[in-house]
Amino acid sequence: MCEGNGSAVTQFFILGFKNLENFKISLFFMFLLIYILILLGNLFIITLVSASHHLNVPMYLFLRNLSVADILFTTNIMPNMLYVIVTGGGDISITGCFIQYYVFCSSTFTQSLILTVMAFDRYVAICHPLRYAPIMSHKLCQHLIFWPWAICFVLFPIEVASLFQLTFCGSNIIEHFFCDYSPILVIASSDTSTVQTEDFIFSISLTLVPFVVITISYFCIVFSILKITSIAGRWKAFSTCSAHLTTIFIFYVTQITIYIFPVGEDTFYAKTVKSLLYTVLTPFINPIIYSMRNHEIKRALQQLIYRKSKTTTHPRFP
Repeated sequence: MCEGNGSAVTQFFILGFKNLENFKISLFFMFLLIYILILLGNLFIITLVSASHHLNVPMYLFLRNLSVADILFTTNIMPNMLYVIVTGGGDISITGCFIQYYVFCSSTFTQSLILTVMAFDRYVAICHPLRYAPIMSHKLCQHLIFWPWAICFVLFPIEVASLFQLTFCGSNIIEHFFCDYSPILVIASSDTSTVQTEDFIFSISLTLVPFVVITISYFCIVFSILKITSIAGRWKAFSTCSAHLTTIFIFYVTQITIYIFPVGEDTFYAKTVKSLLYTVLTPFINPIIYSMRNHEIKRALQQLIYRKSKTTTHPRFP
C-alpha cells in the first residue's frame, strides 16, 4: 500500500527515445523497415528449412527455432516501440508491461539456450565427426529443441508473479523503450530484493552458464581445427562456425554487460544503444549472416527456385 497521500500507480508511461523528437519520423521509418526485414529474413529461414530436405539436419532445425524465437522476441517489442516513437511516449497497463517483460525474458533466454545447443552441435560435428549421427539422433534433437522453450516459458511466471507483488506509488515513467527489468525496479516503492534475487539466479543460470558452456565448446573446436593439416580443411571447418560466433558475440556481450556485470553507471543513451544491439541488431543480422555465409542455405534456395520454375514451366494436368 502507498503511504500518506501517495496513490498507487495503475499504468506506466514508456518514455522511449527522449530528446529525439526532431528525428522521430526518421527513427520510425528506419525501425519499421528493420522490423519488416527481420520478419522477412527469419520467415525466409523458417520456410526454407521447412521446405528443403537437404536442410533437415540438426544444425538447421536449431536455426529454424532460433528464427522463431527472433520473430517472437522482436514482435513483442518493436510494434509498441514504433508507437512510442511516433507519439513521443506511450501508456501501458501494469499487466501489459509485465506480460511484455515475461515474453521478453522467455524468448531471450530461449535464444540463449538455442545458441548453446547450436554450439554443442558444432562441437560434435567438428570434434567427433564419426560419432555425429549416433550422438545427434532424432530423439535427442527433439529434446534439444523442446526443452529450451519449455524451461524458459515455465520458469519466468515465477519472476512475473513477484513483480505483481511490488508496489508503485511515485513516478510511473519507464525510462526505456520497452518494459525491462531495471527501469521497472527503479520506480518500485516496495522492497525489490526478492525479484532481484530471482532475476540474478535466472540470469546466471540461463545466460552466464550457457556462455561458459559455449566458450568451452569453442575452445575444443579451435583445438580440433588446428589439428587439421590442410588450410582448406581448416577454413571449411571454421566457416561452419563463423556465423554462429558473430551472433554469440553480439548477443552475450550485451546481455552480460547489461544484466549480470554492468560496467559502471551507464547513461540513458548508453543503455539504450546496448539494448538496441540485442533487441534489433541481432535478430536483423542473424538471417543475413546465416544466409550469405552458408553454402547449404544458398544451395537449398537454388534447388527450391529450380523446382518452382520447373513446376511452372511444366505444369501437371489431371
